[in-house]
Amino acid sequence: MSIILFNPCVHQGLFFASRNTNPMSLGMPNCSFKTSPVQVTTTDKTALTVGSLYQTMPGSSVIKMRPNCSVTTPLELVNESENKDEEKPIAFEFKKYMFSKANAINEALDKCVSLRHPEKIHEAMRYSLLAGGKRVRPILCIASCELVGGSEESVMPSACAVEMIHTMSLIHDDLPCMDNDDLRRGKPTNHKVFGEDVAVLAGDALLAFAFEHIACSTKGVEAEKVLRVIWELGRAIGSEGLVAGQVVDLSSGGLSNVGLDLLEYIHVHKTAALLEGSVVIGAIIGGGSDEEIERLRRFARCIGLMFQVVDDILDVTKSSQELGKTACKDLVADKLTYPKLLGLEKSREFAQELNKQAMDQISVFDVEKAKPLICLADYIAHRQN
Repeated sequence: MSIILFNPCVHQGLFFASRNTNPMSLGMPNCSFKTSPVQVTTTDKTALTVGSLYQTMPGSSVIKMRPNCSVTTPLELVNESENKDEEKPIAFEFKKYMFSKANAINEALDKCVSLRHPEKIHEAMRYSLLAGGKRVRPILCIASCELVGGSEESVMPSACAVEMIHTMSLIHDDLPCMDNDDLRRGKPTNHKVFGEDVAVLAGDALLAFAFEHIACSTKGVEAEKVLRVIWELGRAIGSEGLVAGQVVDLSSGGLSNVGLDLLEYIHVHKTAALLEGSVVIGAIIGGGSDEEIERLRRFARCIGLMFQVVDDILDVTKSSQELGKTACKDLVADKLTYPKLLGLEKSREFAQELNKQAMDQISVFDVEKAKPLICLADYIAHRQN
């Protein structure tokens, strides 16, 4: 299978692109566009097109029927088909689905990270882990597993591990030495409650326990698949994954004459990598074929980048109360964001293009089984916090 990278000049040295040292991987994908190029002008007057950054993937097709995800939600997450005479949306109770999955995940997290000796560290771990949140990453993990024929029970340890790692990244990201934030999920950040020393250790403990939990609690899954999941997740968050994005983000604040290539690098690693890993490990646990896993990998890469584009937009258009975290913090810190380089309108267009391409990547799956992922992608595209 031919893999076309986001931008070969930028990504040829990344783990996403390249040297697949592990035979379990087919390579990392490109989010590409089949739509007409959208003209974009950056703040430094450098003109480019979306088509110049993202090339079209071969062998793709268009989803013929899409579920109406807004049946029970107040938000219009998905637009109905353009031609209602030809295509009737498939009803899907997205709010009910999200509520059910989030409850199951919360119960599992509460059980596996119990309050025990030493109480202080476990209290700090639970404080952030059980503080709420949308649980998008573990739900993506479960939905991907179920799409390829797996069960929620078999993938739940991996889904919980993903949320533990995500929570770790939030605890550490909020530290004074990083983003220095006081509010997360509508509550004081971990270090504001427990101190910086305990907050660092709580994040470390969550990271370590995530891998332990996958290894010890996954039942009814071949050992080779469990090992592949551990490898995939470790790669997504290490020095060439989430950490890479974080360190480049920290060093890029206040820089001038930077462009979309650097911003893309940051977001593909810092945000998209873990979202991608969530979907991929779900497909591995569920027994997906290599072709199915790589399709889902491309889908996840698109929605992962889209997640951060939308996050950048919300940071400058919503209040701290609406977001549950400090608004405009990237603007104050003079960080690279898509609105800063493209403007709000072009950033919104970019997010929609990513969503369209994500849909294209899962068009080969049965639409009935793919409904959760389709609606999750549209939820990410249209979320308000």
